[in-house]
Amino acid sequence: MSPLILVLVISVLGLVFAIGLARWVLANDRGTSAMQEISNAIQQGAEAFLRRQNATIAKIAVPVAIAIYGLYAFLRMQNPQDPVKDPKELAVWTTISFAFGALCSIIAGYVGMWVSIRSNIRTASAARTSLNRALQIAMRGGAVSGFFVVAMSLLGVGGLFAIVRSSGIVAEETKIPLLIAGYGFGASLVALFAQLGGGIYTKAADVGADLVGKVEAGIPEDDPRNPAVIADLVGDNVGDCAGRGADLFESTAAENIGAMILGATLAGEISRHAGIKFSEGAFGVMLFPLVARAFGILASMIGIFCTKIREDEDPMNGLNRGYYVTSLLAFIGFGVATHWLLAATGMGAGGSKGEDVWWKFWICGGVGIATAQAFVYITQYYTEYKYRPVKEIAEASVTGPATNIISGIAVGLECTLAPVLVISAAILASYLIGEQAIPGAGLFGTAVATMGMLGTAAYILAMDTFGPITDNAGGIVEMSQQPEEIRKKTDRLDAVGNTTKALTKGYAIGSAALAAFLLFSAYLDEVRNYTPADIKVGMFRTDGSAIIDLSKPEVFCAALIGAMLVFLFAALAIKAVGRAAKEVITAVREEFKAKPGILKGTEKPDYAKCVDIVTRGALRQMVLPGVLAVAMPVAVGLTFKRLGVSFGKPAIGAEAVAGFLMVATIAGILMAQFLNNAGGAWDNAKKYIETGALGGKRSEPHKAAVVGDTVGDPFKDTAGPSIHVLIKLLSTITLVMAPFFL
Repeated sequence: MSPLILVLVISVLGLVFAIGLARWVLANDRGTSAMQEISNAIQQGAEAFLRRQNATIAKIAVPVAIAIYGLYAFLRMQNPQDPVKDPKELAVWTTISFAFGALCSIIAGYVGMWVSIRSNIRTASAARTSLNRALQIAMRGGAVSGFFVVAMSLLGVGGLFAIVRSSGIVAEETKIPLLIAGYGFGASLVALFAQLGGGIYTKAADVGADLVGKVEAGIPEDDPRNPAVIADLVGDNVGDCAGRGADLFESTAAENIGAMILGATLAGEISRHAGIKFSEGAFGVMLFPLVARAFGILASMIGIFCTKIREDEDPMNGLNRGYYVTSLLAFIGFGVATHWLLAATGMGAGGSKGEDVWWKFWICGGVGIATAQAFVYITQYYTEYKYRPVKEIAEASVTGPATNIISGIAVGLECTLAPVLVISAAILASYLIGEQAIPGAGLFGTAVATMGMLGTAAYILAMDTFGPITDNAGGIVEMSQQPEEIRKKTDRLDAVGNTTKALTKGYAIGSAALAAFLLFSAYLDEVRNYTPADIKVGMFRTDGSAIIDLSKPEVFCAALIGAMLVFLFAALAIKAVGRAAKEVITAVREEFKAKPGILKGTEKPDYAKCVDIVTRGALRQMVLPGVLAVAMPVAVGLTFKRLGVSFGKPAIGAEAVAGFLMVATIAGILMAQFLNNAGGAWDNAKKYIETGALGGKRSEPHKAAVVGDTVGDPFKDTAGPSIHVLIKLLSTITLVMAPFFL
């Protein structure tokens, strides 16, 4: 069977599987009328926000698409390395790829959230009779999002590749990935605004609900007397479900294309210079990332069905079992894919035997899978209250909010050590193994490791979406005043959901780090292809490797701007939460004052008002940081290109962008780790005290911990996750715009 046909078949199978899971989830009981009333309010708020957010994204994406077409069709000089000779044809395909990537990302995110906001009530209802049934509904509801995201990403890239290939417009198959690179940019653009908008929404509502409800009014979490409680529950879905879905959709799409570009280069170079020929030729090497990802979908399907527990068992055990099964099967699938597509014949430079190549790339995939496991454990250590870091923050709360915040910042800064060591080890190990397999294949080895890390993406995203589903289920049980034993069951699921949300953030930044390195390499590869021979000497060595010289003032300044962008972007995202939360706090205070019967339980709060306030605030505040992220790399490239032309340095624009991209990626990885883990640690320090430690709920340490948790909310759910997307967006936009920087 052709690798391309296999990819398309498994992609469609993944979508069919997701639809089957959705039908199974929706067939479950919807609970009491009181539960349905709350669930319906969450559904209406989430769907209304997503419609308005998508309309806002469309208003930004359409002008960007027009700009891409205009730049490619009328301003860009034709290059012998272009996939097609007609500039207008190149412009059409790049624009179509961009629009298709954006559309697929929106569809995947919307469908996943549509099922998520209907799974919450069914999970709550099932908890009345069976903890295992409730867990399976929540996990399978989350899996709909996971499979839609991964399968749509795979089908989009594979489908575009098939359409371009069958049209015959590209003479060399190895140049097709360059023609469809816009797909990754479209997905990145949507992901950035979805994550920003959803993150601002969820944390503005959460901060407003907590500060006025818990701290000032002294009422419990998810209390129906809190006017912001429905907005808070809506936020769990638009931030943690739709936002994270768009994030991982963009990861898989961009990395597929980046790995295909590197694979095409590898196959061509090795065949010409090393005398090694792959079993399926350059076509097979290009399709390897898609085939490996397809086997990951099959592995995740089996993993989902392995997720079950006994009624007295820790729910996390069931999720872990499914994850371990998925990881093992994904590793086996990698072995099949490497043996099929990366088996080679001939003798390479240095005497490497072609037949031995495939298993070394299999090990590279194993490095990626092991990296994913390592990030899960590191995130657990820094964000679970069983371990030292969170307990230190909780103990610091005894002396007030200031020491709680100081301790949390220290933990966030400390937690950058282990992830950096793991990322460095993964990149170095996969690079060296790739080089050992075939001289010159080191970068492709890192691409294979990235594919390995993303092999379990469907299951990981299911675990992530499990979090907001169980959080909502707990809120529905609390607000509909179900018996205490039912709330205890949903609390157990909610506690696990908080852990899985933290774990998937760690996984997301780890995969973003490997992906950014992969896309950075793809950018340099594209620049090398497009750079004229007479100016290539200053930027590339004779073996083709790039020279990014930070001692050049232009490159150093561009790199400095890249680091600054990460800090400025984080500042704007956190400020946006503060501004939107202020509006919520003011509205809730005014409502408590105008309707004193709310706290007595004799009057009903106006939930819709807070939902509307947060929706308008989130959509208004997400635009500036999003536009800044898109505009900055283009401005840097074009500005330094103009300077280079003026001072006789024709390649300095592309080199400056490489410096910008490299340092922005490094700063982004560290900043995201700090924000994610500091926020998660503050959150669980509060939860640790709520278990009865250090005085328990409503004690002074608890009040201090609530303040720390509130500070951490925009860290872990807005700025941190948005930076995951930022560093990949910078890579995809420079990949699309690279020819304009020369």
